Amino acid sequence: MNKVVASAAEAVAAIPDGARIMIGGFGLCGIPEHLIAALCARGTRGLTIISNNAGVDGVGVGVLLAAGQIAKIIATYVGENEEFERRFLAGTIEAELVPQGTFEERIRAGGAGIGGFYTPTGVGTLVAEGKETRVLDGREYLLEQPLRADFAFVKAFRGDRLGNLVYRKTARNFNPVMATAAAVTIAEVEHLVEPGAIDPDTVVTPGIYVKQILQGPGYEKRIERRTTRRESAA
Repeated sequence: MNKVVASAAEAVAAIPDGARIMIGGFGLCGIPEHLIAALCARGTRGLTIISNNAGVDGVGVGVLLAAGQIAKIIATYVGENEEFERRFLAGTIEAELVPQGTFEERIRAGGAGIGGFYTPTGVGTLVAEGKETRVLDGREYLLEQPLRADFAFVKAFRGDRLGNLVYRKTARNFNPVMATAAAVTIAEVEHLVEPGAIDPDTVVTPGIYVKQILQGPGYEKRIERRTTRRESAA
């Protein structure tokens, strides 16, 4: 089955207002920037975004924030984004902050069909509010619920027309697990190849998880925060 779509605009055309969308990447590394831009251009609103972070102002998830399209964000980190801060303090966006390991495991559980899991992370903190707890072997644990979405936007280094994906370095962080946890996964890739061109042993996300795939026309590959230090301080 050929799952290739001609453009990011075509890929996001059926996404309705109020959709729940996972967006892969770590910081600005491995983000599906063309799908984000197409969703912004479409003007879809009232979105719940599940992403490791909120991007930065005007880049990544920050594009959707600036356009006022996000109603709620579930993330592990929202620093580096002044627009998020303004909207949160103004009460125009809801945020759920999740410890990063718990975030990853909740998504994995969603993809695996697991009803929940117990973790000691967050016990005795705000993270524990309203959650079931249990003592196991003398240690207290929280019950965490799985995360699933209507759509997942993922970015891979290479993919074939059947949707098999290979990631590169840090881009492998959240993209693969998100690809398993949505009703519809849309992948954008740097290199689109024919079936058989990818060594099966290197495939990270099998094509069974991917509904649509497109080749991005180019990627900026920005650095989230570039810092330097004086040579004498090294």
